Amino acid sequence: MTSLDTLVTWVDARTALPPSGTPVAAAITGRYPVDEDAESESDAALGEAFWLVRPMHFASLHFGADGTEHRDCFVDSDGIVRLPYGLADAETETVTHWAELPTLPGGLTTRAVLGTDVPAALQHAWSAQPRT
Repeated sequence: MTSLDTLVTWVDARTALPPSGTPVAAAITGRYPVDEDAESESDAALGEAFWLVRPMHFASLHFGADGTEHRDCFVDSDGIVRLPYGLADAETETVTHWAELPTLPGGLTTRAVLGTDVPAALQHAWSAQPRT
């Protein structure tokens, strides 16, 4: 089996942004919404601050589902737009850091394979031998 280890280099989103269209791992921070209907104050995470990693892509120009124009933003698979830290109000989830996604396993130099090339790429990865 090939090594599945990878090195991640995080970039501060306040100082540098990736090229448009780049898929990234984005560290986002915000606060979970408070559930006014919660039965007790012991409900975990309600109103708590969070910092977590999500897969996203960066867009220098993005139009939301409602037609809103966004510039220099990170977009997740649900179409949620997040700005780099410091460019949004304090109540908005923002991206603090980003990192390029690792390449696919099996010695590939790409981060995505689409369509009819997928089965061959998977076979190549599953049959890869460890580096010695």
